Amino acid sequence: MTFSLDTPSAATLKAEAKALRSERALSGSPISHGEALEEVAHRHGYRDWNTAAAAIPDRVSGPVQVGQRVSGAYLGQPFLGLVIGVNLMGDMQHYAVTVKFDQPVNVSRSELMGPIWRQRVRSTVDLRGISISHTSDGEPHMRIRRA
Repeated sequence: MTFSLDTPSAATLKAEAKALRSERALSGSPISHGEALEEVAHRHGYRDWNTAAAAIPDRVSGPVQVGQRVSGAYLGQPFLGLVIGVNLMGDMQHYAVTVKFDQPVNVSRSELMGPIWRQRVRSTVDLRGISISHTSDGEPHMRIRRA
């Protein structure tokens, strides 16, 4: 079997299962960890979790993975959040990362404009988790790391 860089790892699927389990608990229909693993395996086209675990690589290819708790700074503002999307870019050196912040972040730097709140952002980061886009003063838009 061949794998591309965007083939999910076992760690990615486990993080998805953990996020699914949290989602279900919040919605009032809790499921066990085993049930979450089975559902995630089915979503990815595997017969069951054991088949998925045997077929996928253990490697982690990106700076962060879906379902992972992260911390960092966005436009100079500190944040804690959950990774809800990771896409490998065509150059194989950058990732588009979507983060849902635990608390909205004020992205306005101007006192004249007042606060502009964002709770979900997408940024392109390198393998170190630092965005390729910078503010006018040279600071990266986002710095992200595992919490």
